[in-house]
Amino acid sequence: MEENKEELDVEEVTDEVEKTEEVTESAEEKLQKELDELNDKYLRLMSEYANYQTRTAKEKAARYADAMVDAVAELLPIGDNLERALKTEVSTEEAVKFKEGIEMVMKQFNDCLEKLGVTPIKAEGEQFDPNIHNAIMHIEDETIDDNTVVEEFMKGYMYKGDRVVRHSMVKVAN
Repeated sequence: MEENKEELDVEEVTDEVEKTEEVTESAEEKLQKELDELNDKYLRLMSEYANYQTRTAKEKAARYADAMVDAVAELLPIGDNLERALKTEVSTEEAVKFKEGIEMVMKQFNDCLEKLGVTPIKAEGEQFDPNIHNAIMHIEDETIDDNTVVEEFMKGYMYKGDRVVRHSMVKVAN
């Protein structure tokens, strides 16, 4: 009977061990599942944060570019007036010196625009591009190719080569 009892005890212990192993495996699976879920949430959060940083940097750069374009657009009429002053014919020595001063100011103005990344748009002799030119007159001339800019009335400017600050006002041949 003792043998039978020992066998029974061994069977009971074996059953208990198997049940414990099942519970342990179940707990491990549950913990692994929770760990995987938390890891997935963490990776998603890190991805969202990286996207947020990129988006914020782009928005900041766009706001800066918008502000720069707006500020430069307000200054361009000053350059236009300086150019008009330089086209004036002068005869006296005093007027020549005054015109030289205006030339220096105009050079400084253009240098400043260049430092800011603002460049003039090439217009005269170029093909008309509605993205950068504003046609205010048309002429019929058989000696000139169609859609060629023949005269520039007001200089246009670009910011960093991709944003128009002001369109060039031009005359186009048809």
